[in-house]
Formats: sequence, C-alpha cells, structure tokens
Amino acid sequence: ATRVAGLAGTSSGTAYVESVAGIRMGGRTGLTSVVTALCFVPCFFVAPLAAAVPTYATAPVLVLVGVSMFHMVSQIDFTRTEDGLPAFVTLVLIPLTFGFILHAVLYACVGRARELPLALWLLAALSAVLLFLR
Repeated sequence: ATRVAGLAGTSSGTAYVESVAGIRMGGRTGLTSVVTALCFVPCFFVAPLAAAVPTYATAPVLVLVGVSMFHMVSQIDFTRTEDGLPAFVTLVLIPLTFGFILHAVLYACVGRARELPLALWLLAALSAVLLFLR
C-alpha cells in the first residue's frame, strides 16, 4: 500500500493506516484492502468538485475537528514522564518537530524500549533521517 500511494497522489502514511484499519477490523487477506480501495474509487470523480471548495470555507470545520481531537489530551498520563513529556512537546512544537523521535528516545532512556512496537521505532528512525536531511 505504501509503495503505490504516491502514484495515487496520497501520502504513504494514509495508505498504511487504511491497511492497518482493515486488519484491525478482522480482515485476514489482501482482499480486505482491495475492497477498501474499490470503495475509494468514487473519490477520484468527486475530488475535482471538492477542490473547487475554497479553503476559507473548510477552515472552520478543520478547527472544530482539531478541537474535538484535543479532548483526547485529557487522557494522556502526564504523571509518567515517558508518556507526558513527548505528548507535551509534540503538542507545543508539532509544526516544528517530529514527536515520534522524542517519544521513542524517552522510552529508551527509562529502560522501557521493548514496550514500543517495532512500527513506532521504524517511524521514529525514518523521522530522524528526514529531520537531519532537511
């Protein structure tokens, strides 16, 4: 999914999340991803229509979505440094930094590196490489 995402004009992360969503919902074969992809085919025809909507019309909705997502911040355990500090730094510096790197580094510093999934370590490594290539 991530290799072909660029050809479709989307980020590889989006394609990966769509694949993971299918797996988490019980999909056991690649057919799950194919069905999901077929559900997105109508979007190719609607995309030009959606592109005609000016950004000032969609901005208020995006702000409301951000506000509703921000309610999840109350569920972060800020008493644990390895959870709270990366979340705080990411919230404050999200446009400027990659929070995945700090999260992985802090877990490693407190000796809990094995608790993080391999995918997060790979994402942190990729983020670090991209950060240093800038």
